[in-house]
Amino acid sequence: MKKIYILIAAVTLAACGTQKVATEKTSANTTTNTEEKINNASQTDGSIDIGASYAKDASGNLTGVVQKDAFMQAPFNSWFNNRMETYAADQETIDALKLALKDVEIRAYMGTWCGDSKRETPQFYNILEAAYFDMDQLTMITVDRSKKRPINLVSDYNIQRVPTFIFYRNGTEIGRYVERPRESLEKDMLKIVTGQEYKHSYDN
Repeated sequence: MKKIYILIAAVTLAACGTQKVATEKTSANTTTNTEEKINNASQTDGSIDIGASYAKDASGNLTGVVQKDAFMQAPFNSWFNNRMETYAADQETIDALKLALKDVEIRAYMGTWCGDSKRETPQFYNILEAAYFDMDQLTMITVDRSKKRPINLVSDYNIQRVPTFIFYRNGTEIGRYVERPRESLEKDMLKIVTGQEYKHSYDN
């Protein structure tokens, strides 16, 4: 029993990056039969069937395509609502994003089990709404701890860490934001969508 507690603690304290195969197998085994089947036509240009459903695994974490209102329900609202409402983005950067985001599509990956995702995702929504971004151009995908499921939403996108926000213009990836900012989330986003030199936090 003591060994089990130690293992649970280790998984809980781990970062939201790539974990060992043993963790991936554990995550796969915790998936319940109550999960809804997700029928997405996923494309490598970022397009996706927004009408798809999401599920909860045995731990209560979301997997699949979600809308903002999913995060505003318990228990996720305990970390989402306040962070979204109180994040103070740089107004000058927001003003620049209003124009720069107009022809951009975003494919976002996060985990409701992940501390970095819980921090960045509410701030991300705050920024997008402040910049009057068309939310129909955002696909928010929640993943399991292995970051390999839902398999048809994750395959071919090289998701090593969450959150990962991938930006597209005319169907072509123009950059991605991974886990934490270089400067701030909104300033990193502006660099990506305006074609400035930018490397995400794990791209050395």
